[in-house]
Amino acid sequence: MSNELTQAQLRFAPKFPWRGFLPGYATVQNGAAVKALSGFVLAWAILLLILKGLPLPAGMTAPGKATLAVMAWSAIIWIFEALPVAVSGLLIPMLLVLSNAIPGLAKAAGGFTNPVVFLCLVAFIFSAIMQTTGLDRRIALGILDKVKVKTVNGLIWTMFGVNLVLCFIVPAANARAATLLPVVNGLTGFFGDSERERNAKKAIVIQTLVYGSMISGMCILTAHLPNLVLSGLFSSELKLNISYLNWLKLQWPYLGMFLLTQWWVQYYFRTRRLAVPGGQETIQAEKQALPRAGKQDKSILVVFGLVAIFWATEQWHKLPTDVIALLGLAAIFTPGLLQIKWKDIQDRTMWGTVLLLAGALSISSAISSTGLAQWLAAQIQAIAQGHPWWGILLIVMLGTHVIRLGMLSNVAAVTMLAPVLLALAPKLGLHPVAFTILVADTDSFAYILPTQITAAVIAYGSGAFTTEDYAKVGVVSVLIAVAYGIVVMAPWYALLGIPLWNPAAPWPF
Repeated sequence: MSNELTQAQLRFAPKFPWRGFLPGYATVQNGAAVKALSGFVLAWAILLLILKGLPLPAGMTAPGKATLAVMAWSAIIWIFEALPVAVSGLLIPMLLVLSNAIPGLAKAAGGFTNPVVFLCLVAFIFSAIMQTTGLDRRIALGILDKVKVKTVNGLIWTMFGVNLVLCFIVPAANARAATLLPVVNGLTGFFGDSERERNAKKAIVIQTLVYGSMISGMCILTAHLPNLVLSGLFSSELKLNISYLNWLKLQWPYLGMFLLTQWWVQYYFRTRRLAVPGGQETIQAEKQALPRAGKQDKSILVVFGLVAIFWATEQWHKLPTDVIALLGLAAIFTPGLLQIKWKDIQDRTMWGTVLLLAGALSISSAISSTGLAQWLAAQIQAIAQGHPWWGILLIVMLGTHVIRLGMLSNVAAVTMLAPVLLALAPKLGLHPVAFTILVADTDSFAYILPTQITAAVIAYGSGAFTTEDYAKVGVVSVLIAVAYGIVVMAPWYALLGIPLWNPAAPWPF
């Protein structure tokens, strides 16, 4: 994912390239190359070791063992960033066939035909159009200009509102973080170098670019790639299609978690009631530097607005979310509407992430269909069995955060975890959808190391905080997220009709 991240940073923040804040840039590059090569060799070695050297464990099928080998290969490749994400996504179906995990490429590559992939691709093209025309920055700066903020607290809350608006037009947390990075850099640039002002910079960057980007994306189906992975898994394994509006109903209470993280971050960095020096002038200057909005911008907003309306009213017209997205794509390319070139859109579309998602869905399906998920679930069951539902949730959530210390990609992590969670739920007497979503959601709040979330890597590029700063404030933020899932979200799901503790509860929507 590093290649796409670098392009995004260079595109959105040309004044802040990687080499500007990393001392010894060449040394870092050489270190990354050694890490990638080491991971590449290790991944293939582990693949062969599991396939040829590992005896078939009791209760595991031969296809399940082969899938385990491909799963281990994928995890190592993703952890070490040993291959471009697009290549790793394309190779997964091939490996599933060669390892005899899945018979035939058509079945092994089933993730590439999953409707979620089409939805993701259209969302990325929409995002690229917004970036090419500058509408994303125009919207963000427009909101900031209207809301006259005077304190660090007010600035952070305003930027959270901007994140929420961007959720509808920028479909990934890392893209939203990259979009807002130059705006945030401009705002923090007006703070001085006193200890309190340095702490203010840390609070603004961490809350806006990391916590805000992740939390705001939880309730919008297309705003966070793990949402689409879960939706695709429920569709293929449970024949359960969650609409755009129903996902919003399930997840909107997560927005309240930002209140808690904001309280904690303000308390930790001691920024309460600290004034913003010259912030509004920066916003106005950047807004005035934008070209005047034209007919093209208004037409694009009309099309996006119609798509949003159709998504919100899916329960009445019965058109699937992915079909509505494709219809919107057809409308946006009506001859004469766009004045920008396809090449500009193409260059800004995250094709690699689409292929990663497709490959991830393919291996996710294999983990379920070969019995591997059931076998892994049985191993975890031995640890979690006998505890009350909240105890099980606590154990699995904390275990997830330990696993996540070594992985950058939310998509990769949820791909590995979700099928196992889905199989584990009935063994523990828990509702499969509620349990899978709750544990997978906590994966998005991996706030201990900046390398765990791509949006955090982008935020680290601001130079405002150290890894020590991030870890100290992040450990408590992770505990807040775990507690929020147990105390707030689990009861909310029960109120909607899918109590975690009742595996037989019917789908209420």
